[in-house]
Amino acid sequence: MIEAGLRSALLLARGRTDGLLLIEGSSAGVGRSFWAAAICLPAFLALRFLAWSENGGPDLGLLRGLVTELIGYACAWVGFALLSLPLAEVAGRRMEWPRFIAAWNWTNVVQYLVILALTVPAELGLPPLLAHGLGLAGIGYALWLEWFVARSALRILGGMATAFVVLDLALGLTIGGVVGRLSGG
Repeated sequence: MIEAGLRSALLLARGRTDGLLLIEGSSAGVGRSFWAAAICLPAFLALRFLAWSENGGPDLGLLRGLVTELIGYACAWVGFALLSLPLAEVAGRRMEWPRFIAAWNWTNVVQYLVILALTVPAELGLPPLLAHGLGLAGIGYALWLEWFVARSALRILGGMATAFVVLDLALGLTIGGVVGRLSGG
């Protein structure tokens, strides 16, 4: 199950739609795909600690900041799945939604690894201009991968796939803002 999900994510990350053949397109497959959140958790925590190391940590304390971030992390994973279902229904793709969410979850593993790999060099003293360029490249790649998975798994046009990416971005910014206010940084 996990192996197939990761193999699928690696194929999709290279722009290969045959990665979708490894995804279980059922409600049980969706449930199992949330193991990706557990796999991504160390990378998420590493990114948070790297960000906090730059600005001294959350203002209201490390424990409160960490608990708040973890709650936000869980809300983002579940929130996107819940909010994307009505959008899939509007697109007339309700039946494809389980495979889409499972693929979306598994490709998050690749996204987290890419972002982490491109963040660490900046922390090791990479010149700021190059570090920012790598960061933008990582974000661009992550956005493309989200768009590609939405377009391929749901079998929709690019404009509609963009709506799923925008939904994820809006949710992430909203949750990030709330988490930032609650944790003090």
